[in-house]
Amino acid sequence: MRSVSCRRRGVGDTRVTRRLRLLLEYDGTGFQGWQRQLTGERTVQAAVEAALAALPGRHGPVHAAGRTDAGVHALGMVAHVDTSSEIPVAKLRLALNAHLPRDVVVLQASETTSDFEAQYGCRYRRYLYRMRLSRDDARGVALERHRCLTVYARLDLDAMRQASAGFLGEHDFASLATRETRSTRRTVHLCELREERGELRLHVAADGFLRSMVRTLVGTLLSVGKGALAADAIPAVLAARDRARAGRNVPPQGLYFVEAGYEPWDRARSEALAGRIVV
Repeated sequence: MRSVSCRRRGVGDTRVTRRLRLLLEYDGTGFQGWQRQLTGERTVQAAVEAALAALPGRHGPVHAAGRTDAGVHALGMVAHVDTSSEIPVAKLRLALNAHLPRDVVVLQASETTSDFEAQYGCRYRRYLYRMRLSRDDARGVALERHRCLTVYARLDLDAMRQASAGFLGEHDFASLATRETRSTRRTVHLCELREERGELRLHVAADGFLRSMVRTLVGTLLSVGKGALAADAIPAVLAARDRARAGRNVPPQGLYFVEAGYEPWDRARSEALAGRIVV
């Protein structure tokens, strides 16, 4: 399919619109999530659309692969937008960054096909949750307070790793959902707790996520690590379909959107990408 389409605006006036694919990084600390709000709160979508509005041409809404909540960050959020701008994509990326606030940056911009959909074409999404174990070493707590979760409790990491395997595969994740109206069945491709760069990090990928699912999953693993929940209890927690059976919903600052995948899940490919962008 061609990457551009012609839309007639009037007699003798034909404007060519092209679809662009954007790769975004943002610090979610100062945003009320991704999605534009009618009441005018500061959001990532509104910031990107305002930057586009400063450029010549007509621009449609910016659609992202995921609608992150307030305080959640992104290392590689994919989005698409239709525009009549004729600025070459390399210069357009620079122009957008010149108009964007410092907590959002366009990493890549490319022309794509007119049927590419950042959200609905996505086959899987990958997230990262960062935790800093600070009971015996508080260095970085002040500087990283908006970017990772400080944990002062002593944790049984082996039990947490055992429990994380219980989330793999297709399950009904209603016990991890908050105010969810969609189907609660999802397939989790990756759920691994890793000690990386002096932190405890959860890497998780799935064909889709429910509202607050990752943050509740982390809270459930922390309950296991603190001894409040048995490592082998995860199947029973999921089978109950009861939010009260899972752990608390941890704060958003440790959560990062890492990858939107548009091909079937391939661990090696996803790990290679994550290895390039995860800091």
